[in-house]
Amino acid sequence: MNYFDQLIKQAKRIESPAPKVLAISGSPRKGGNTDIIIKQITSGLQAEKINYETLNLADIQFKACVACERCRVDKICTRLYDGMSVIYPDILASQALILASPVHNYNITSWMKAFIDRLYCFYEFDNNTRPRKWHSRLANQQRKVIIVAVCEQEHKEDMGWALEAMQKPMEALGFESIGVLPVFSAFEKGAVKIQEETMEKAYQLGVDLGQQLKYI
Repeated sequence: MNYFDQLIKQAKRIESPAPKVLAISGSPRKGGNTDIIIKQITSGLQAEKINYETLNLADIQFKACVACERCRVDKICTRLYDGMSVIYPDILASQALILASPVHNYNITSWMKAFIDRLYCFYEFDNNTRPRKWHSRLANQQRKVIIVAVCEQEHKEDMGWALEAMQKPMEALGFESIGVLPVFSAFEKGAVKIQEETMEKAYQLGVDLGQQLKYI
């Protein structure tokens, strides 16, 4: 059985996820403010003794969705064999995700957008209706998500659609939003560290998520 065969089998029979968290950074700046916020959230998870894994999308070679619809049959993306092929099992197995992106042009980064688009394979569509009715195969599994957007400017309008661009697709996929954290006035590397209220909120989000995962 090759890797894709195993992946298809896992995607067609999605089992109950484990109480662990996959934290995903969409920032090309290693160790920057986005990564610092993720680390602060995961420190809250550590306090609750919740297992987690972090990854930076800029480290992963993967392509954007090409809308081939092959995943309608395989239930997972098999057209492209790349970094996402390796990430899919972790997504399926994790009860919660943390998605964090800096703001680029009033929106999320291209890495985060491509990642979210590659989750399209988890939707089911009714081809007998137009527009097609749909549902997510990740729904009704008590999956959770934390959303973070990091902005250089200081006003909500300058953040544009970054928060919504992550939150709405994840909720459509069946993830319950545990918290949404907008971070402002953070450009220079490490600038967010002096924002005590933001850092406290990030830590508390990790604690809150950890406590919820304990009782699922």
